[in-house]
Amino acid sequence: MLFHYLKFSLFYLLSVLTIIALLAGEDWIALSYLAVSVFIIAGDAWFGEDTSAPVYKHPHIFTAQLFAALPLLCVLMFVGTWSVSATDTLGFGHWFYTLSGWDINQNKAATSDWQHGIAVFYVGLMVSMIGTVTAHELVHRTWYRPSVFIGRWLLAFSFDSSFSIEHVYGHHNYVAHSHDPATAPRGRNVYQHIVLSTLAGNKSAWRIEGQRLKRRQQPIWSWHNQILRGVAMSLSLLGLSFWLGGVAGLLFFIGCGLWAKALLEIVNYMEHYGLVRAEGEPVLPRHSWNTNKKMSSWAMFNLSRHSHHHAQGHIPFHQLQAMPHAPVMPTGYLGTICLTLLPPLWFKIMAKKLHDWDNNFASESERRLLQRLK
Repeated sequence: MLFHYLKFSLFYLLSVLTIIALLAGEDWIALSYLAVSVFIIAGDAWFGEDTSAPVYKHPHIFTAQLFAALPLLCVLMFVGTWSVSATDTLGFGHWFYTLSGWDINQNKAATSDWQHGIAVFYVGLMVSMIGTVTAHELVHRTWYRPSVFIGRWLLAFSFDSSFSIEHVYGHHNYVAHSHDPATAPRGRNVYQHIVLSTLAGNKSAWRIEGQRLKRRQQPIWSWHNQILRGVAMSLSLLGLSFWLGGVAGLLFFIGCGLWAKALLEIVNYMEHYGLVRAEGEPVLPRHSWNTNKKMSSWAMFNLSRHSHHHAQGHIPFHQLQAMPHAPVMPTGYLGTICLTLLPPLWFKIMAKKLHDWDNNFASESERRLLQRLK
């Protein structure tokens, strides 16, 4: 039973590896990025699925794990901005040398611009996993304000605190409908979706927040507006990154945040691509692509059990079921992300899966809807 608690600590290990790679600098950044990617993708392929459904007697352990993501992400981003700064920010390198005897300032000086560029994508992936994935779980816990508060700060690292509004109160109501920003229609490629979903998602969040403020008789242009507070949170992080790392630190933070945001939209794309839901029909497991691959499940707090998550959005991640009869993604999450980046290959693979979904999952009203959409 202890293993079932520890398996969701995988993101700690990946975070520590990323921090060590940043401190080592040079080619260690690219090698670590490659190793982590291969570990997750190959692990999904080799280790199979986790369909277990244990009953946890101490769920507060998971809450502590989720909350720990915020200080962990702060440490990661500090090390990242330090690694690109022109000076030894706050004397961190000297302090670390005194403590360990490892001259990380020398490592930083020997790291080239292109190696720092790889670090942007590496750290951005970690911001997505540590920040966005964890925040996704926390902002769903609307009954517990500290969870939502920490979740929104985690999202601020990718300039997306409004996700806590649109995702919970928009996407979960409209998933698989044509007017849902996060659901990609058939034939749309992932690059189009990143832009279109971002724009439409923010517009939807503003509309939802405006309606909330109107019900409360509060002005939209005020501190009561959660979207404006989210912008202020991200701006404060940008200011801090500039203070710590100068222009280089600011650009590094922006690059990591934008890549993490793009990854969120890529994940939205692959979780619901091409699926439809007839008006008036409930959200069921068939309206999300699912996977039970072990590495994906363990590293991302069961986000991969997406079919159950959408059928019952209020269920904590550790209670989500494997849903063996739900439609299945081509592979685990990181592997599927790679497939989406190659649209011709993605469309070829998904054409077969959508044909199967149309015949074996869709309701009669959904089949009629698909006929009208052709």
